[in-house]
Amino acid sequence: MSGISTHVLDLSLGKPAANVPVRLYRFEFGHWVEIASRDTDADGRCDEVLPPQDVSAGSYRLIFQTGNYQDASFYPEVIVSFSVVPGSTHYHLPLLLSQHGYTTYRGS
Repeated sequence: MSGISTHVLDLSLGKPAANVPVRLYRFEFGHWVEIASRDTDADGRCDEVLPPQDVSAGSYRLIFQTGNYQDASFYPEVIVSFSVVPGSTHYHLPLLLSQHGYTTYRGS
């Protein structure tokens, strides 16, 4: 099983979004528990939000504090929920961000 990674691209500026706080939660015993916290680097990346040895099957959330990046953002945070299943090999979740919208997908 691989680790969990992400990157953030600012579509309005056409460049990586640096210094976006990203928090990772795992659903454990009926509650969301924060298990990692990072900021995107100069390339808008968090190459290893969670290392492979710490990833297990279950439900996860990445929360991007986009309001810290764009003061006038309509979305002060973006929550991406996803499932990790046994046998899957890659969990890269990009966020494409603009002032009035965002999208995400399972990256490669």
